[in-house]
Amino acid sequence: MDETEPLDAYSRVVSGVARELTPRVAALRVRHHRGEGAGSAVVFTGDGFLLTNAHVVGSASGGQAAFADGTTAAFTVAGSDPLSDLAVVRAEGPVPGPVILGDADALVVGQLVVAVGNPLGLAGSVTAGVVSALGRSLPTAQPTRSGTAVRVIEDVIQTDAALNPGNSGGALADARGRVVGVSTAVAGIGLGLAVPVNATTRRIIAALIGHGRVRRAYLGLAAGPVPVPAPLRARLGQDGALRVAQVVPGSPAERAGLRRGDLVLTAGGAPVAHAQSLQRLMFAEAIGRPLPITVLRNGALVDVIAEPVELDAEHA
Repeated sequence: MDETEPLDAYSRVVSGVARELTPRVAALRVRHHRGEGAGSAVVFTGDGFLLTNAHVVGSASGGQAAFADGTTAAFTVAGSDPLSDLAVVRAEGPVPGPVILGDADALVVGQLVVAVGNPLGLAGSVTAGVVSALGRSLPTAQPTRSGTAVRVIEDVIQTDAALNPGNSGGALADARGRVVGVSTAVAGIGLGLAVPVNATTRRIIAALIGHGRVRRAYLGLAAGPVPVPAPLRARLGQDGALRVAQVVPGSPAERAGLRRGDLVLTAGGAPVAHAQSLQRLMFAEAIGRPLPITVLRNGALVDVIAEPVELDAEHA
């Protein structure tokens, strides 16, 4: 057997994804009151809508998109959702054809992923790696009208595919070139994070296109999926839950009495097995309504009632 064959097969996959996606990933330049910003964006519809990060566009209303083939187009910001760190912009001229959106819910740890960005106009920045973890939460410092506040981006994909400066808003794709995530941050050396493309984020994207914003409920905790302790699985009737890693000070979660280390079992009467189970509840219908949450704390079941607030200009 040729010892180089596995590497050649790997290279063929990565180069094939790069060839498919590089023309469809734009470099964005935006101007806002804090100065000029830059990042990447991915064409995802045939009529010129591009997907990027909310933190890339910031408070800007528009900017310029540039593609690998030299095409440039002005764009306007259609909508932005800070809690998911997703934004949609629309090009005002012709752009390359769209990518194919996949489903991040089908990802498994260890799976090959390819990150494609367009940082600072250096078209075709491509790195590859594996999915390191799923269902992570990302606390971020985000500007508000009164300064800055800690917010939590839920259900992110962790990968060891290196993300270069300016890759935020670029594509994270599987081996078939389907975009399963939007690169969102460089968390540390050898570590990257991406917002998943799945049913929840498709709902967010549709709202941004249709209404320019997403009415979101805000709870204020960061949590990751963990197995339910074996002795309790039969009694509780579930295998997975969420371990609370951080509770944002002054948030509805803190006011409800949730604590770091709590194991969240149910919310709204439904089992909570992964971050998306909770995230799916955080839309308009949850705002201002009591949300019963059951946690396991020090071996005892504890019931609390949280009341999510709207993610408005002060919380965004």
